[in-house]
Amino acid sequence: MAAILRELGAEVVDADEASHAVYEPGTPGFEAVVRDFGDKYVRDGRIDRKALGELVFKDADARRRLNAIVHPLVREWMALRTSEALARGADVVVQDVPLLFENKLEALFPTVVLVWVPPQVQVERLVSGRGFSLERARQVIAAQMPIDEKRDRASHVIDNSGSREAARAQVAKWWETFRGA
Repeated sequence: MAAILRELGAEVVDADEASHAVYEPGTPGFEAVVRDFGDKYVRDGRIDRKALGELVFKDADARRRLNAIVHPLVREWMALRTSEALARGADVVVQDVPLLFENKLEALFPTVVLVWVPPQVQVERLVSGRGFSLERARQVIAAQMPIDEKRDRASHVIDNSGSREAARAQVAKWWETFRGA
């Protein structure tokens, strides 16, 4: 959905991009992760996100510790990018935040749009699109708020269980309504 919104003219600030940026070598996030988890999670001078991900999706305490390091840095990075976009004159800034509800951040936004797919499709897309094992995909999904609960809490829902064209049409329709408001 973020790519479609960019095409339609929105400035998008992406939490996934932020989470990568705050892990970069030499950053406070990199140093804090190494300090807390050890250098066994560093490969070729960078945080080994795959190995760290395997740990945190098996160990709730490790996930809590990692989130305590990374989430404040991600929020800071996103706030700075949002301010920069507004200073450049962006009309609309969309924050793409996958764990919005889990982190109880929805009250910060006037509108929350959820891209919804059934849980089984979530698992299939993690396996086919991101190369996750079936077990890891299920662990990732289990660590999140159930998608149907998110759907009930969102201001608007885009059903992404069909074709990309169908999802694009829904996003364009929502965008037209939103921009007309």
